[in-house]
Amino acid sequence: MSLPDPNLSKTTTAMLQALHDPHDVATWQEFDTRYRPVLIGFARNFGLDDADAADVAQDTLTRFLEQYRDGRYERERGRLGAWLVGIARYRILDLRRKHGRRPLRGESAMIDLDDDKGLTEIWEDERRKAILRQSMDRLRSSSRTDERTIRAFEMLFVHGMTPQAVADELEMSVQSVYVAKSRIAERLQKIVQEIEAEFDEEK
Repeated sequence: MSLPDPNLSKTTTAMLQALHDPHDVATWQEFDTRYRPVLIGFARNFGLDDADAADVAQDTLTRFLEQYRDGRYERERGRLGAWLVGIARYRILDLRRKHGRRPLRGESAMIDLDDDKGLTEIWEDERRKAILRQSMDRLRSSSRTDERTIRAFEMLFVHGMTPQAVADELEMSVQSVYVAKSRIAERLQKIVQEIEAEFDEEK
């Protein structure tokens, strides 16, 4: 089964309308592709390992679809992100009860699951990260820019390397590194805006 074309993505509002149709597998795949990474990142903030975070994401998406098609998702009571966070929160609590006294990894496990503001901030942070990852993927798949130029940008902004270190690693001049930075930043900003618009939704 072919995956949806990332350059023909629906807005979240359009997706939600299409999800009423149980035969629209393509829209469900696109919805899953959009929100699964956000949910996994969200769950990891609470000390869950990769497997448990993936389980939380899977359970959240499955339960959301069931509730949505049963008419239990009331958009006037809140945005989609808040609804997904609410489902994920209960799945994380379930895992904590299952693990009992076994400590979860890291200090992030101490985040208060009753702090609605904190949960929203974590969700929005993971959402931004997902948008940036998707933007870089779309840049790579649609851009005429060579891979070395994109790598120079990533090494500067993702890995925090100095322009000189990037130039040495990629056998480029420092001036070429600065040109790569400017060129990719301009294109990436436009793609980020496009994907942000796709994520946005009306209440």
